[in-house]
This record gives sequence, structure tokens and C-alpha cells, in this order.
Amino acid sequence: MRYIALVAVPAVLTAAFLYTASDSRQTVSAQDFINLQQGSSVQQGFRRAHAKGFCVYGRFEASGELAAYSRASLFQAGSYPFIGRFSVAGSNPTAPDLKAPVRSLALTILPNTAEQWRTAMNTPPVLAVGTPEKFYQQLAALQNNSIGEFFAANPETAAFRQWRASYQPTQSYATEQYHSIHAFYLVDSQGQQQAARWAIVPKAVAGNTTLDDSADNALEQEFLSRLKQAPVEFDLVFTLATEKDNPQDPTVLWPETNPQIQAGIIQITLASKQENGLCNAINFDPLVLPDGLLPSADPILRARAAAYAESHRRRAREVLMETVVGDKHE
Repeated sequence: MRYIALVAVPAVLTAAFLYTASDSRQTVSAQDFINLQQGSSVQQGFRRAHAKGFCVYGRFEASGELAAYSRASLFQAGSYPFIGRFSVAGSNPTAPDLKAPVRSLALTILPNTAEQWRTAMNTPPVLAVGTPEKFYQQLAALQNNSIGEFFAANPETAAFRQWRASYQPTQSYATEQYHSIHAFYLVDSQGQQQAARWAIVPKAVAGNTTLDDSADNALEQEFLSRLKQAPVEFDLVFTLATEKDNPQDPTVLWPETNPQIQAGIIQITLASKQENGLCNAINFDPLVLPDGLLPSADPILRARAAAYAESHRRRAREVLMETVVGDKHE
């Protein structure tokens, strides 16, 4: 029964596999992206990106301060359950988590309702490029060890390169800041729209962390140990766009002087292995939004949703086939 949600891929997601890069007539498919990410060594039943991770559970304590900008029920003052997942970049579910260049936090708030909100956030605040075609080229350059040449040929990567040069990973998932990267529109009760990005900002302070640097699961072990002492909390902070900001461009940082709203607190109280955890079956598609949130026209946002769906479809089939074969052997 734990595989039912994983196998049942919604048709609305599978219909969005193809998209065209905005700066080229060339069509890049979600299948192309996933083929590139998984390479020749497929990890059966695992996500093709961010394969290594674990589940977390808790509640979003909404402050109500965002209710003036969005009619979404979960932004009204109150307490709302979530299922989440911490992970690191890469397609290898057994790779050392400390060596991964990117850490991520995905959440599904109000998971068992039609008003659920799924968000997949990463430590970088921006992307290197702004179109699916160039994003595909970036992934290929990483695999071909030619990323320096790629960055030099694409000046829009400047903000990402600056972040990468200054970023110092902390010793805990609990002390990282995670970003939506893409912009979305808050929609109020009158239908007025306000572009915004958000970040999950840690309440815990980096430092004084006991970490087993030799362990492949060092970050996971540290987090589980930390959670035994007390809940782990983050602030959910929205940054509002001004007329000078382009919601469609994920390569540009918005000024720190933009208005910010503290929407509430993400409180994590429980964690579990992903193999048998509720997060394993969830496709954290960033386009699953409640009424009161709309996606921007950022083309990579849609590309991510399509690629997530393709990854989800493949691992669902692998899990199903494994189950069928296992049943025949019993």
C-alpha cells in the first residue's frame, strides 16, 4: 500500500513533458533531462536528482501576516501539517552527503487536502541560466568537466557564480537557508497579484556542531541527533517584488531592500528514513499550488515540473515491477 501514491502519477503532470526553450527553436524534452541526469548507471526506484535524502514531518505555524496578499487558506493564522524531505544533489543515493554541492528542503503543506502546497527549495538563491536549453547545456558541461568554459560563455551566470564563490556549507541541514529561486504570484481575495519569492531561514545558529566527517550519512545523523533534543525551526520569509524586478528571470537576485514578510514558522518534530517514509512517494512538483498562489512565466519553473514528473514516472514503474517480480517469487 505504501507504493500506491508513487505509482499513481497524475495525468496533469505527465502531459507536460515537452517544452521549448525561449531562446531557441530546439525542443528539449523532460526525457532528455532525466536521461542526462541518470547517466548509464540507473539507481532503480530512486529519484534521478537528489536521490539521497530522508523524510521530515511537522507543522507550519502561519502568522497570518501574508493573508492580506494571498487568499490561500494555509496563510491564514493557524497550524497546518506538512510532510517534507531533506536531500542533497546527485543521482547516487549512497554518496557522502557532505560532498554534495547543493542541499535541498522540499515541503508539502496540507498534504491530504486539495489545498496542498508543494515547494522544492535549494541552497542557491538563483539559477545560473534562465532557459531550459541552457540549463540542459549546463548539466552536460558539469558531466563533461567543461563548466568553466560554459560559465565564461554565458554572462548571465554571474550572480550564481558569485554565490558559489562565497557559499560556505554549514555542518547541519538545520542551519542552512533554502530558497524558492523562482518567483510566484500571491493572489488576494480581490484577485490582485503580487510577485514574490520565499526562503526558509534557520532559527538555529551555525557552529558547535558534532559531526562525524567520515560517515556517508553525516548530515542525516547530525539532524536526527539534533531533533532528539528539540524541534528544528525555520522562518518562512517572503520577499515581494518591486516594479524593477523581473519575475520570469531566476538568474537575478532581488535587492535586500525589497519588502519582506514573515509568513510563519516551519517546525520539524519528526524524521524517518525515506525508504518507508511518506515523503518517498511524493513528487515535490513546484507547480502544485493552492488557490491564492500562481506560477510566474519562468520557463525553467515549468521545465522542473516536467522533469520531476518524468523522474517520478520512471521510479514508479521500477517500484511496481520490483513488487510484481517479488510477488511471483513468494
